[in-house]
Amino acid sequence: MEPASGEVEYEPRSVKEVLAEMKDTAELLIDLSFSAVFHGSDDIASEVLALEGKMDVLELQARMSLLMAARSPEDAEELAPVFGVVGAAEKISDAAGDIAKVVLEDIGLPQTMRAALPEAIETLVRVSIADSSPLAGQTLGRLNLETETGVRVIAIHRGGDWILNPDKDTDLRVDDRLLLRGPDEGIGSVYEQATGTEYEPPEPPKDDDTDLERAVDSIVLMKNMSELAVDLAYGSVLFDSADVAEEVVELEAEVDALQSRFEAWVLQAASRADDPVSLRGLVHLANSTEVISDAAVEISEGVLHGLGTHPVVEHAVQESDEVIVRVTVTDASDFDGTTLGHERVETETGMRVIAVRRPHDDWVISPGPETEIQAGDVLLAKGTRSGAERLAELAGVVEPE
Repeated sequence: MEPASGEVEYEPRSVKEVLAEMKDTAELLIDLSFSAVFHGSDDIASEVLALEGKMDVLELQARMSLLMAARSPEDAEELAPVFGVVGAAEKISDAAGDIAKVVLEDIGLPQTMRAALPEAIETLVRVSIADSSPLAGQTLGRLNLETETGVRVIAIHRGGDWILNPDKDTDLRVDDRLLLRGPDEGIGSVYEQATGTEYEPPEPPKDDDTDLERAVDSIVLMKNMSELAVDLAYGSVLFDSADVAEEVVELEAEVDALQSRFEAWVLQAASRADDPVSLRGLVHLANSTEVISDAAVEISEGVLHGLGTHPVVEHAVQESDEVIVRVTVTDASDFDGTTLGHERVETETGMRVIAVRRPHDDWVISPGPETEIQAGDVLLAKGTRSGAERLAELAGVVEPE
């Protein structure tokens, strides 16, 4: 435990447990930091910084445990990729903290950015439970929102406290503020049940500055690509796949290229802006988002350099709150000969398919509703354990790999 002085002492805690907690915290931090920007919420931004402090402690605990485990050159070689995963999670945490500071320190952001963020975090919405809501008094397990709507409650703000990673036994109460993630159709349904009103996504304001629009679009795309890179990086580690790791490197290169174009567009926009200082926040967001894509490469470096995946990392990814699974579509599957959208995979299971591998090692990265699925395809998906079991069932297999 952390002493009152703020010092961190070694404790005999499982590295696997610490790594799993770091992975979950890092992924939640990305979601919460951009949500803080979207809502202009000091509360959420402050929680991001609190979680960043927690990540600092986790990183030190992980490093202490790894140093205790390294007793020979062979141990050092095997553990080197694990240190990379630890450092990458910490780097993601720091980047999320910098994004939150855009809100807390009132660093300038143009209205175009805040209006465009629903596109970047289209699966993130905050709702408050009304007195008349049928959700009030129910547990998440009883409501089964993920299976019924594809929507997951990833955090609950209750009074002055946050419930992070709520589980099936967590109850919902009047005035709870829920942070929801899921497809638009499912989000609309849950929003209406919670508030009694129809969900209306915010309309972006009109802006005549083409360069500014391009800069904002670049950050939106950078954010989506960086998150995908992190997901694929953990997938490459879990399945020791050099092919997936190479896709992570490609995504990081594309984010770098986008950042270069962004810098040119935002400078051109600043030359015509009445208040160029209002664009400072854009620069902070772009830099922090690029750091996240760099961290994704660090996660997969061990695989890229042929060092393989250390079992402790593999087990940590498997035991984290959001699992990454590999499911092979069988001849008996409902998926065979259809599309991801036709089978409503995300709505039915709450799982997000982040990649599809064809039988001849042809990868489809970030597939959409129109992506066709055939027997023999391997689906790489991210979500909860219950969702993974449902996905395996639909794919025609007994359980996910």
